[in-house]
Amino acid sequence: MAARCCRSNRRVEEIAMTVTSEAEPDTDVEPDVDAEVDAVDETAPRRRWPLIRRVLLGALIVGLLGGSGFLGWQAWQQHRVEVAAREGQAAAVRYAQVLTSIDSNNVDQNFAEVLNGATGEFKDMYSQSSAQLRQLLLDNKASAHGVVIDSAVQSATPDQVVVLIFVDQTVANKAAPDPRVDRSRVKMTLEKVDGMWRASKVQLP
Repeated sequence: MAARCCRSNRRVEEIAMTVTSEAEPDTDVEPDVDAEVDAVDETAPRRRWPLIRRVLLGALIVGLLGGSGFLGWQAWQQHRVEVAAREGQAAAVRYAQVLTSIDSNNVDQNFAEVLNGATGEFKDMYSQSSAQLRQLLLDNKASAHGVVIDSAVQSATPDQVVVLIFVDQTVANKAAPDPRVDRSRVKMTLEKVDGMWRASKVQLP
């Protein structure tokens, strides 16, 4: 009887030990969970950085393209102004010599050349006064020859140029057959019309 009780007690202890060992948590699991959490925490920033770099790089490229486009447009506009200034100045010098040179024997040809190089306000004014001026030149047997001494561009846009011109004009007529030289300062505004630079305003400041 005593032996049976001992065996029963041992059996109960074995069962209790088994249950206790099963009920106790597996301590080996916790380090694995922590390792996975650490791995997730470390991987997330690594995944975000390439995306951030791509966004920053894209923004930088867009900014550079926008900046270079604006600078390119500015350079092109400046180039257009420089070309207009050169062409307008050359046209003003040629036209000033046409305008200040006249021969009473070729009045009609001279007038045609002046009107051909004019536009707008100046063309209208010259056309209205040409008949009276023509008769005055014929009556006085007048002649003149202009030479541009110097010129400078005062202002310029791609379609309009203002040029200051210094002209020496040799003038003679029947009342004063000996030629005399008159020096004039002319302010000429030219506009680009149908690809040609034409004088729209001529002033003697």
